[in-house]
Amino acid sequence: MKKILLTAFLVCGTGMAVAQEKPRYKDASLPVEERVEDLLRRMTLHEKVLQLQNNSTSDINEVESRYKESTGSVHEMGKTAKEAAELFKKMQQHLVSQTRLGIPALTTVEGINGVSQNGCTIFPQAIAQGATFNPELIGEMAQAIGREAHVIGIRQLLSPVLDIARELRWGRVEETYGEDPYLIGEMATHFVRGSQAEGVGAMPKHFVAHGTPTGGLNCAHVSGGERELRNLYAYPFAKVFRNADPVAVMSCYSAYDGVPMTHSAYYMTDFLRGELGFKGFVYSDWGSVDRLKVFHQAVATTEEAGRKALVAGIDMDVWDWAYQTLEEQVKKGLIDEYYVDRACRRVLTAKFRLGLFDDMEIHPEKVDKVVRSKEHVALARRVAEESIVLLENKNDILPLDLNRYKSIALLGPNSACGVAGDYGWVSAGHHECVTLFDGLKAAVGKHVTVNQADGCDWWSQKEDGIAEAVRLAEQSDIAIVAVGTRSLWLGRNAKAEKVTSGEGFDLSSLDLPGKQLDLLKAVKKTGKPVVVVLITGKPLVMTWAQEHADAVVLQFYGGEQQGNAMADVLLGKVNPSGRLNVSFPRSTGNTPCYYNYYPTDRETVFDKGGSLDEPNGHYVFEKPYALWSFGYGLGYTDFEYSDLQLSDTVLSDKSVLKVRLKVKNTGKRDGKEVVQLYVRDKISTVSTPVRQLKGVKKVEVPAGRQVEVELELPMQEMALCNERMQWGVEPGEFEIQVGRSSDHILFNRTVTVK
Repeated sequence: MKKILLTAFLVCGTGMAVAQEKPRYKDASLPVEERVEDLLRRMTLHEKVLQLQNNSTSDINEVESRYKESTGSVHEMGKTAKEAAELFKKMQQHLVSQTRLGIPALTTVEGINGVSQNGCTIFPQAIAQGATFNPELIGEMAQAIGREAHVIGIRQLLSPVLDIARELRWGRVEETYGEDPYLIGEMATHFVRGSQAEGVGAMPKHFVAHGTPTGGLNCAHVSGGERELRNLYAYPFAKVFRNADPVAVMSCYSAYDGVPMTHSAYYMTDFLRGELGFKGFVYSDWGSVDRLKVFHQAVATTEEAGRKALVAGIDMDVWDWAYQTLEEQVKKGLIDEYYVDRACRRVLTAKFRLGLFDDMEIHPEKVDKVVRSKEHVALARRVAEESIVLLENKNDILPLDLNRYKSIALLGPNSACGVAGDYGWVSAGHHECVTLFDGLKAAVGKHVTVNQADGCDWWSQKEDGIAEAVRLAEQSDIAIVAVGTRSLWLGRNAKAEKVTSGEGFDLSSLDLPGKQLDLLKAVKKTGKPVVVVLITGKPLVMTWAQEHADAVVLQFYGGEQQGNAMADVLLGKVNPSGRLNVSFPRSTGNTPCYYNYYPTDRETVFDKGGSLDEPNGHYVFEKPYALWSFGYGLGYTDFEYSDLQLSDTVLSDKSVLKVRLKVKNTGKRDGKEVVQLYVRDKISTVSTPVRQLKGVKKVEVPAGRQVEVELELPMQEMALCNERMQWGVEPGEFEIQVGRSSDHILFNRTVTVK
């Protein structure tokens, strides 16, 4: 009996020791993989399925009742930064201390132009970020966004957007970095590195080929083949996966070549993970799983939608209830638990990787010291300044000479309205952004009178205000007319605000909406100098302005400091250095007008276009080229390029070509120049573009000074998919082109790849 009791005591003691032993998944010294597997084996099927779902939360008093069990991710996008921090702190403390395994939630937020919590710094929209042609600056901006997110308790940004802006009617052009896959890849790489350096995961989206929808209609299918997918749409994703290792990627709503992405194991697993090497977890675009039933009609039931998406490789379902059916489906034998484990493993890996299990301290009292700090606001202004593109400047009318112009008529529907763009947290009136009117008044002070009138609105056919605008122009020395589009986040009642750009707001015509062109023409008839300021989320048809205005200045939505930045450019306090990251069409029918077209598309046609006075072929009344092409932009000084040197002229496909040249500022103002490197494959077995951007460097050059610029070109950048879908660099000659824009090439050299 004593022996039995002793044995029982020893067994019981051992059990108590095991029970008291710290679980391995809570040991921060162990590898992430080991911690994930330890936690996964402890979880029930129910707990694992919960990790594959997203929840919204807003009421701090409902945290304990709402989160009796752990969850995959949560979001809240209506509170102030400090309120969100208090909410997330209580929620995470509850999840860690009061749920069985203490698994924290992955807190998420939109972050295209800053954290979407009220009160956070509003940076310029993504299309403006791309126009800076300064990836390092965007990386710095992403770090600032990451710092604001982290102090609030947010650990995942639903950004950046890697869609390619080739269909200009699409409302979400403003969320992209532009039309060029190389530039998009560079911008996104620095964004991901920046945010993740602050412990906040990035989520490139929308995988894949979402940005060229048929008819420009959001979510419509995208046509294309496997070669185009690899050479174009997947290129920026592959670059970011390779160089920045993002924690997550977001799938897209749409279908490519008739195949819904969310439905496809080929695209979401074989291609995304096997071919492109993505290692993180996949987060569904909101509601895209159930859309397999209600939108694509690819499945008959929500249960089948959840099953198809999970097997395809969608790890987390957001904004519908499809994955709530998975537990029962596993129990019924409709789907193997292996797929639940696979997805759960990926979600848990992200949580460990971002430090949620080891460092979830949230300090709401520190929010005000970080969010919208002076440094972040100054950075937002710097990004806005570098994004402004000077498109026309006849007779050097800009910068404005305030000794000559004592009264300014500031006209147009965007003259006294700041526009943050899609996913900006601003209210309907955009009062959180500095308007051009406020910025210009502050900049000119009491020495110059600024008379403001809208003249017309940004969307309707009403023209009764044009007469008042004309009267102010006649009474002033010069007219500045701010026209363009308006955009507002869908979550802030965008439909009621008559927006003309943004998610879900696609245009059938790229002409200036409403009566804005009539306003321009009426002001021009006064005989006063006219400066057109285009404030927009996308390129519009500006052919009349290019021909008739004295100057045209482009400002893609410039964030909270947009008015100050534009005023500084107009007055010459800032030398404009932005460049077009998306080409401008001559008309709606002139689209697509991107620069990196195949030779057969424009160069080898028999005629070069006509005009209204001289009809011709291709097109009868118009040139088939962009009005202003990719890479274009003027400044207030001039630059001279010289002494181009190549490190070699005969290379292997594994070589890195170094291109060196000197850039001299020959003007009287300090300025920033954007040196652009393009490449053309002279002979290729499949069509390749007339030129492709493969290097860019923005350099500051003081007046009268000269700097040496070096760009590197890995020859692997010239790889393509041949007719048998084999990936590689074809031997032969490549033309190295260096210039100021895609249509202003200054140097051409030829290298040979053996």
